[in-house]
Amino acid sequence: MQRVCFLLQVKPDRLAEYTRRHAAVWPDMLAALSRHGWQNYSLFLKDDGLLVGYVECENFAAAVAGMQTEEVNTRWQAEMADFFVQLDNGAADTSLLTLTEVFHLS
Repeated sequence: MQRVCFLLQVKPDRLAEYTRRHAAVWPDMLAALSRHGWQNYSLFLKDDGLLVGYVECENFAAAVAGMQTEEVNTRWQAEMADFFVQLDNGAADTSLLTLTEVFHLS
């Protein structure tokens, strides 16, 4: 199982709305994430907009690629794009800055 931590930056003036949207993620989006192996998926948000994500999956590249085949993901990414500061590829899920794990205590 791969453990992946990633960073994004939410625009400070959009924090409340970003949080509100994630309190009600679309059921079909949740189902798509599960279908493509996203497990123990969490997002943490700092008050300056730093977003830290954590997910476990068998193969992160495959999990991201699988989501690219989902129409619901295309809609979700389009709706969420304006929440973020500088997305390299125009969508958050393909602009993730992944971090290197240097320690883990199980």
